[in-house]
Amino acid sequence: ADRLFRMPCQPAGTGRGVQTMSSGSTEALAGRRKFLGLAAAGAGGVLLAPGIHLIEVAQAATPEVTSKVRWGLLIDTTKCSSGCTDCISACNAENGLDPVPSPTSAQWIRKVEIKEIKTGRQASLPVMCQHCAEPPCVDVCPTGASFKRADGIVLVDRHACIGCRYCVMACPYKARSFVHEPLANQKPEVPRGKGCVEGCTLCVQRIDRGGTPACVEACDKAGHHAMLFGNLNDPDSAISKRVRELATRQLRADLKLDPGVRYLGL
Repeated sequence: ADRLFRMPCQPAGTGRGVQTMSSGSTEALAGRRKFLGLAAAGAGGVLLAPGIHLIEVAQAATPEVTSKVRWGLLIDTTKCSSGCTDCISACNAENGLDPVPSPTSAQWIRKVEIKEIKTGRQASLPVMCQHCAEPPCVDVCPTGASFKRADGIVLVDRHACIGCRYCVMACPYKARSFVHEPLANQKPEVPRGKGCVEGCTLCVQRIDRGGTPACVEACDKAGHHAMLFGNLNDPDSAISKRVRELATRQLRADLKLDPGVRYLGL
């Protein structure tokens, strides 16, 4: 049976069971509190690198994310070579994925070979998270771990992800992976975790610094120029002009998810 233990109460003024503090003890306690306050403040100023303190990192302004921008990709399949994996290698290197994937490795981007039955025409195209305007992965997530930023990038908060994999089943593009194994040598800007779901982030860490996704950069460096990145909401951007002028397609447009990734030549 549970027992309830009670400490005996002493009448006020008896001096029994009541500990009083002398003026010296009070001053000592105040000194300790002052020391702890200074220590806490000092912890925020711990030196991370020459000229950089932890408190400065914590107080650094985060980039503005606004719905005036919608990041997207345009992939020209007529320039995408079969067997070329430059975009995959760049993605793996940038985000700390396995350079030589195993059957259970996370895969953020993959090459798909398609063939039109009637004409026999073939095409090779990279497929990744399509960063939908109406992402089903966000709709089914029970914890809010899957979310869409105001600028259209769809992400997973690994701290809120419980690994239920509802989003994996909901994604019609098979663009999400579950992390089965413990991870080592992670990239500081790309936190990952065993038991979580993840997928292409459009290299959000690069975008927030004013850069472009690693896959796009690698494709350009290789001379293919099959991938174009930009703001779909800016009518004067290169990607918006090409989408207006050329016959581009969205994968599974019939689902009305409005993907941010468009394809040319399909």
